Amino acid sequence: MKRIIPIILLLILTTLACGKSAPPTPFPTPEKTSFDDAETSYGFFPSPPEITLESVMGHYEDMGEYGDFVLFQHPIPWKDFVESVAGESQKRTDIRNQMTLARQNRLNSIFIVDALNGLNWREFMELPAGWDANFANPNVRAAIKNYTLWVLREFHPQYLGLGSEVNTYLDAYPDDAKNYISLYNEVYALVKAEAPETQVFATFQWEDLNNLGVFSTEGRKAYDTNWEQIKAFEPNLDVWVISSYPFIIFSEGADIPTDYYTPLLEETSKPIAIAEGGFPSLEKNNFGGNEQSQVDYLNTINEQLGGERLSFWVYLLLNDFNLDSYAKEMGQNHRDLDTLSLFASLGLREFDGTPKPALEKWNEIRGQ
Repeated sequence: MKRIIPIILLLILTTLACGKSAPPTPFPTPEKTSFDDAETSYGFFPSPPEITLESVMGHYEDMGEYGDFVLFQHPIPWKDFVESVAGESQKRTDIRNQMTLARQNRLNSIFIVDALNGLNWREFMELPAGWDANFANPNVRAAIKNYTLWVLREFHPQYLGLGSEVNTYLDAYPDDAKNYISLYNEVYALVKAEAPETQVFATFQWEDLNNLGVFSTEGRKAYDTNWEQIKAFEPNLDVWVISSYPFIIFSEGADIPTDYYTPLLEETSKPIAIAEGGFPSLEKNNFGGNEQSQVDYLNTINEQLGGERLSFWVYLLLNDFNLDSYAKEMGQNHRDLDTLSLFASLGLREFDGTPKPALEKWNEIRGQ
């Protein structure tokens, strides 16, 4: 499913700016984090229920109660990084402000550096005018390398992604695949040269890998998993990471097959992780959704992938979206608002904080 978060993060960053400053020196690495334990870490995207400063602040507090970390996937500030790693800008300050909020609420962080529009993987996100939209473009490659190194030096993430749901782009632009993979390998080497302990990965969209539903356009049979798209990044994948939104295939969470995710464990001996996913509690546009299906989805992930090999698990939303609030910022006729609405009820709580049954299941799985 189209990734929704970068657009939302732009709105949050605008809210957070407010003239605030951030520490001019890099954030220190905590002495110990949840990632240091052998058990799975659990987190969310930092997407508040409403686009207000109060909602953002409260949301970080709530994530600190129900999760271990926040996953950041900021739009790349292309012009800020095309020439150099060093420098100062408002966008750098905005990202630091978010990290400050995370640390204040006892949240670790995972970063994913992603060049693409979260609501349309065929588009680059906010690429400067005149820049060719491909991974052969020297400006694109330089900005991604410099931005990644800035994130590494500034925040010292223990997990660092170099692309989100990359197979969707590789499907759309197979002629650019070699350029993307070569860039991934170059940045991987740069990261490892400075921080060999950092776990580097890209994420892959599970329903697309398996040629299901809206993704069944590649001439393969359903469940004929395209492992070659993952293996093209080996040996430079420290973790095999997927995203999964099975509601686009199954109207009920109980309909997810008992072996839906287990092939991932069988195909690799490396650690695995879930970078995003969820199931809605309300039906929308012919896609299924109900509160029991959310519980069933969580049980399915836990039963099929849970255990010592599951490094981290991101459930997309802690709270539902208040679409009226988002519509005020995006515009009622915004082309992405309908897509966003498909995810509006994915939260483990309603947008006002009222818990759904899935929240109790999430806490049970976390051992809370």
